Amino acid sequence: MGKQKQQIISRFFAPKPDPSAPPPRNPPSTPSPKIATTVSLTPAKRLKTDHLHNKLTEIPNPAPTLHQKFLNKLLEPSLDRLEPSRITNFPKSGNPKYTPLENKLLLAYAGPASNVRVMHASQGSLGDGGGLSELISLYESLNESNITCSAQQNTLVANSQGNNGLRFEVLRAMPELVIQALALTIHHLKQFGFERILCLEASFRPFASITKMTLSANALQQLEVLKNNYDGSDCGSLLQCMNNTLTVFGSRLLRHWVTHPLCDRNMIYARSDAVSEILRSMGSSSVSEVDSKEENPDIMFIAVVQALLVAGRQLHQLQGHIKDINNSLKDRTVHSGLLRKVIFTASSSSVINTAARLLSHLSKEAADRRDFHNLFIVSDGNFSEVASAKTKVQLANEMLHELLLQYHKQLRMHNLEFTTVSGVAHLIELSLDVKIPSHWVKVNSTKKTIRYHPPEVLGALDQLTLANEELSIVCRATWQRFLKTFRGCYSEFQAAVQALATLDCLNSLAMLSRNKNYVRPVFVSDEEPNQIIINSGRHPVMENILQDTFVPNDTNLHADGQYCQVVTGPNMGGKSCYIRQVALISLLAQVGCFVPASSAKLHVLDGIFTRMGASDSIKLGKSTFLEELSETSHILQTCTSRSLIIIDKLGRGTSTHDGVAIAYATLHYLLEHKRCMVLFVTHYPEILSIRNEFPGSVGAFHVSYLTQEKDIDTELKEVDTVNHEDVTYLYKLVPGVSERSFGFKVAQLALLPSSCIRRAVAMAAKLEVEIMPVYLWIGCTEEVEKAYQDIFFHLNLAIHNEDGAVKSLHNLEHAKSLADKLINRLGTMVVPSVS
Repeated sequence: MGKQKQQIISRFFAPKPDPSAPPPRNPPSTPSPKIATTVSLTPAKRLKTDHLHNKLTEIPNPAPTLHQKFLNKLLEPSLDRLEPSRITNFPKSGNPKYTPLENKLLLAYAGPASNVRVMHASQGSLGDGGGLSELISLYESLNESNITCSAQQNTLVANSQGNNGLRFEVLRAMPELVIQALALTIHHLKQFGFERILCLEASFRPFASITKMTLSANALQQLEVLKNNYDGSDCGSLLQCMNNTLTVFGSRLLRHWVTHPLCDRNMIYARSDAVSEILRSMGSSSVSEVDSKEENPDIMFIAVVQALLVAGRQLHQLQGHIKDINNSLKDRTVHSGLLRKVIFTASSSSVINTAARLLSHLSKEAADRRDFHNLFIVSDGNFSEVASAKTKVQLANEMLHELLLQYHKQLRMHNLEFTTVSGVAHLIELSLDVKIPSHWVKVNSTKKTIRYHPPEVLGALDQLTLANEELSIVCRATWQRFLKTFRGCYSEFQAAVQALATLDCLNSLAMLSRNKNYVRPVFVSDEEPNQIIINSGRHPVMENILQDTFVPNDTNLHADGQYCQVVTGPNMGGKSCYIRQVALISLLAQVGCFVPASSAKLHVLDGIFTRMGASDSIKLGKSTFLEELSETSHILQTCTSRSLIIIDKLGRGTSTHDGVAIAYATLHYLLEHKRCMVLFVTHYPEILSIRNEFPGSVGAFHVSYLTQEKDIDTELKEVDTVNHEDVTYLYKLVPGVSERSFGFKVAQLALLPSSCIRRAVAMAAKLEVEIMPVYLWIGCTEEVEKAYQDIFFHLNLAIHNEDGAVKSLHNLEHAKSLADKLINRLGTMVVPSVS
């Protein structure tokens, strides 16, 4: 960098001398430190820094450098918004440190995100009513400031909503730990000016409510509700399949609906009634859709107000019908109570008029460009400070233009223009042979040209920079004042946004139900037994992928009958798809949506619990099997008789005997103690013996398939024991136990070496021979069990017969005949595989 350029830059950083101050008697012997050129202080920021220096001299801190003052001003909150540890009236205490276990628990509760920050605070200082008194004083000060703002700033909107803040009764009803956490949270948010978010009663709701179901993280992940398990994106998730919303806030609300299904039958029917009415009215000219292609401004406040205004005006196409509601409810109007409520709220005249009045002072085009300087429409005396600052900018630009005209005459070059090179603006570029005044500053050059900065231009640029800085400060302050005038109608706008989001979600559910040919489910009363009866149910996501080739399945679970299904079948036969399908249909129904089935009769569930897949957590010291059993333990401790449990292949993370035993014991516990709806997928046929302990409550089902022998040579068939037959999966759930799992077919799909597969087939055949008697007993049908009963009946008669030896011999011969028939019957049975 040249010496002249350094002199120019140093003018921006040099402190302004005070003419009234006397010269120092003893000048310092060491020269003043140079300031790094990487800190580009503009003149306005330099003035602000000087002003900050005068204020901070009162604080007994070591004298900071100019650079430190500048960074403190930008990075630290103002003095009245310091963190709790620096507020004088906040209870002071030591900084307690959590134990490693407590830190581990806190981070585990917050989630695995790497951006979690743990802040330490003392709990004792806020106990014994200290937190409550702290909150009351905070809310009183906020209410006083609200009254002052409302009295001083009434040019744009009037505060007609009254006091929407938290009532004292609401604070008193909160638990003590909640009050302490709220006090600390408000102090933290106060650093950023967001403390007023927690002043409205509408911002609070109970964490646990009997009206909504809270799905666990495992259920959301394993059912792929929000993201798929392939790459973690929303493609192929249930939410992506359902989401036909047109607004951002509608999409957020739909996400909340999906993750918090309703548990109240009346609330579910209210949403279903609204969806039904929207479905009936689709195609009518009276229904208007919000234009989803309209670009929203980048400034979120303007985006929301603009959306409210557009939606409100479009909803006015229904106003002719809405106004008739008060006059004639029997004529054609909106019949759904939920629809009437949200339409009236979203199309409120006060909201529309206020939104129009607010937007009349703002430029949407400038907001799209994120242009703060031209955001405010200066007219009719509004925003006089902004108008004055714009005038100064305009005068500085005019001065530069006059200088350019002067240089036209001086250099006799009428086509001379300012140029910008490498971020340096307002340069005058001249050829090498042009004579210039000696006081012009050379900035840079090329082989053919030299670029200059005349001193007059530098002075005008100083004024332009100061004017732009002043305009930025004034616009930012005006924007903050503009937002403060919005406080009075915040609650009304919040209700309108929520109503518009609800309309958007209901319309999205209606479009999904219409496009996918869904049906409305029927919910039985709470007094009736728990039941899930679905005819021709379909997986809502897989149906989109497979289209017409998807195979529907029926589900029949009833608390007074068969409320548990043990599903077996070949690998990749559709077992997991089926149990996920039942869970997703139940979830969709309780969201208020129609469901993919020909008919559905359901009971309101209080929870959906899943145990599927395999994963470990080495960081937390959890193996795959420990994760598997931890999820199972959570299910056994949390579920109730009104829950739906789906368990997929429990026990495969350990040895076969341990896995079978744990799977059997888990299912036995659910059937004996919980009596909830259970879908249990397994490859262990031994578990089916549980039907003897719970007759009529457990049903055995499997996904069907067809096998066909290939026409190949006998010698080749003996060598290749896998490829000698074709398997066709039918994906249809039928009663009975699957005879085979076809694990070797999956090994072929995975491209395992053929020699490896042949050795595995030989080992499987050896194991099947060794454990055949066990499987013969497990695979008994009711006919075989009846034969055993007949044999023992005749044997008993032969032993206790008092009619003579002839009659006893006849009973023995009959028992032997029955035994021979049973042996022949068992010899023809196909032994199930152990894969």
